[in-house]
Amino acid sequence: MGAYLTHFLVSLSAVFFVVDPIGVVPIFLAITAGDSAEKMRRTALRACLVACGLLLFFAMFGGIIFQVFGVSLAAFRIAGGILLLITALDMLRARPTETRTSRTEEQEGATKEDVALVPLAMPLLAGPGAIASAMVLMAKGDTLLMSVPVLAAIVLTFVASYFILRASHLVQRALRQSGVAILERVMGLILAAIAVQFMADGAKDLLGR
Repeated sequence: MGAYLTHFLVSLSAVFFVVDPIGVVPIFLAITAGDSAEKMRRTALRACLVACGLLLFFAMFGGIIFQVFGVSLAAFRIAGGILLLITALDMLRARPTETRTSRTEEQEGATKEDVALVPLAMPLLAGPGAIASAMVLMAKGDTLLMSVPVLAAIVLTFVASYFILRASHLVQRALRQSGVAILERVMGLILAAIAVQFMADGAKDLLGR
């Protein structure tokens, strides 16, 4: 039971921090400016459902991708760890990370009629870092039961993300810019540690061969 709980907590921390719904709040407000409260709620719901579906898909079928491209889990752990570390360093500096979306993509999103799929679901919520995290965490499980904590962490992350985006005006008023920056740095520090662990595990597996 302890191993499942530990795996769930690590998975929840990694997925939630890399998805970073609190950091998405200012962008969400910018690209839904002028929309009614009901339309913002529907946009948040669709974005979270699609992003959750994407992460669940890659978590469950990522192993097939490893086999098709002949990529070892160890190599993917290192690559995923590097990607997460870049994201974490940007979070520590409280600035938007371009591993998820660029300023150009954000500006294009603001002019779109429907922003739920692009850029909200992909790449803001389910970006490359989140996909890599889900695949690496899923591959760490030795048994089918060990995959349950990862899937539960993904679902719980997007349930929380939906409520955070739905209450985005309240979140921004409560935290203000300085509060968001502080939370970003705390989450970035934890995410950096998880990224280093990913790379250490991958390097150990590669060198052990």
